[in-house]
Amino acid sequence: MKTGIVYHDYYLKHEQGPTHPERRERLEYTIDQLREEGILEDPKIEIINPRRATLEEILSVHTTRYIERLKSMSEKGGIIDLDTSVPVGSYDSAIWSAGGALTAAEKVFNGSVKNSFALIRPPGHHAKPDNGAGFCYLNNMAIMIKNMIKRRTIKRAAILDWDAHHGDGTQAIFYDDPNVLYISIHQDGRTLYPGSGFIDEIGVGEGKGYNICIPVLPGASDDVYRLALDEIYIPLVEEFRPDFIAISAGQDNHFTDPLTNLALTSRGYAEMMKDAVILSDKLCKGRLVALLEGGYGVEGGLPYVNLGIIAAMADIDITNIREPKIYEEVLRRRRRDVLDSAKETVRGLKRILKDYWSCFR
Repeated sequence: MKTGIVYHDYYLKHEQGPTHPERRERLEYTIDQLREEGILEDPKIEIINPRRATLEEILSVHTTRYIERLKSMSEKGGIIDLDTSVPVGSYDSAIWSAGGALTAAEKVFNGSVKNSFALIRPPGHHAKPDNGAGFCYLNNMAIMIKNMIKRRTIKRAAILDWDAHHGDGTQAIFYDDPNVLYISIHQDGRTLYPGSGFIDEIGVGEGKGYNICIPVLPGASDDVYRLALDEIYIPLVEEFRPDFIAISAGQDNHFTDPLTNLALTSRGYAEMMKDAVILSDKLCKGRLVALLEGGYGVEGGLPYVNLGIIAAMADIDITNIREPKIYEEVLRRRRRDVLDSAKETVRGLKRILKDYWSCFR
């Protein structure tokens, strides 16, 4: 079966400003790279047109009061926070983005494609039920998962959020929910927005033990992410046995990203996705959806990372996935040997989680 790419030129419309990090070039450069590599014409790929999310679908996550406020600001323009303005028309852009996430899941579960990657914007994982933040207006991931559970398409979902910024919005929405395993690998909250995502944030009530935060130090590269997947993510997902695997694919861990301090490579991203695909094949009939979150290395990062992710999802050879050589010096300066610190974080996390998961006992 094919890998779906959910995309429409409408996703280029939203613009907070020509110099804002979350700008249309994030997708323009990616689409240009995919065309150059022939990916969009590859027989293993299917381009999927998105739809808008309905108000009912959005209200499965967000409060009526917030949606009314967002609509009002979107008519005249407004500001949510210092990083997140609301240009005229933003609400329509946001419901197209949420609808793209829903479309990606629907196409997987109706058998049209094996898995899918929604190349959508604006992103969503900082949006909470009653507010937006961090370039996000609606929580695309939560809207997708909540509606799939509501329709009884799935019972249990595992989310891997590898965005460099902790997905505090998605965490808040599912913090007490034992049917959603949320695992976030992100730059340490002491050094990066939003300042959260520490290892003792494990959920509450029935959801205790189902929220997993793996903070990593600045300079962390492929070896640290390999450790996190092998020691935490893969064992947990195998024990949880979800009906569905979802990826909040923020590409701002890349070593060229101007807003973060991590050093993941495009090959490292491709390998992570390959592992997620293997898990989905093993546990849930290959049902996997990735949603684009952050990622602001417009030229040196996003085009190559997104190419690698799509190749891994479509079982296309990833051995030659790499950035142009002109970026080698940037990687050398950014990368740090923080593997020992990561090992200590993993040991601490296992101690905390052993009461909830047999794989850590």
